[in-house]
Amino acid sequence: MPAIKKTQLPRCEWCLNDSLYLRYHDTEWGLPCTDDQKLFEFLILESAQAGLAWITILRKRENYRQAFADFQPERVARFNTRSIERLMHDSGIVRNKMKINSAINNAKKFLDVQQHAGSFSDYLWGFTSGAPILNQWQNLQQVPASTPLSETISKDMKQRGFQFFGKTICYAYMQAVGLVNDHTISCFRHRECQR
Repeated sequence: MPAIKKTQLPRCEWCLNDSLYLRYHDTEWGLPCTDDQKLFEFLILESAQAGLAWITILRKRENYRQAFADFQPERVARFNTRSIERLMHDSGIVRNKMKINSAINNAKKFLDVQQHAGSFSDYLWGFTSGAPILNQWQNLQQVPASTPLSETISKDMKQRGFQFFGKTICYAYMQAVGLVNDHTISCFRHRECQR
C-alpha cells in the first residue's frame, strides 16, 4: 500500500505511513469496546501478532475473519484436528501451529470467562472499574510497551488458561480495545476516545 501524505487533522505518528493504519487509527484504535465478539476478534488478532508488525495482521484481518468463523468464539472453540490442518494450509493467515492452537484454546477460555463473569467485557473492564485509563502522552516515545496493569491482566488470564497473552501483547490489546487511551494528546482521536 502506498505511503499517505500527512492530513490536516493531527494524528498519532505511527499511523501516518499507511492508509490501512490510518483508517484503523481513525475508526477503531483506542475506542472503548464492550462488545464481546469484537473483544474476541482482537484477542485472536493480537495473539497472532506476537513477534510480527501489527500492519501484517491488519492486512490479513479479513482472511482471519473467514478462517476463524467470523470471530465467533463458540464456533472457534469447536475447531478440531481437521480445522487445524486446514488453517495450517491457509496462506491468508499466519501459519504458526502454536498460535493456531492457542486461538482455539483461547476461544474455550473466553467462553469460560463469559460463563463465570456474565460477559468477557464485564471481566475485562472490571480491571479499570469500567472506565478507560486516559493517558496524556506528548509523543510516541513516551508510550510504554507494557504496564503493571497489563502484567496483572496477563497473569490473571494465564491463570485462567489463556495462551500467547503476555504483558506486552496484553498492553497492545488494551490499547486496541480502548481500555487505555494512548492517543497522543495532540491527536484528534485523543479527545474523541474519551467520550
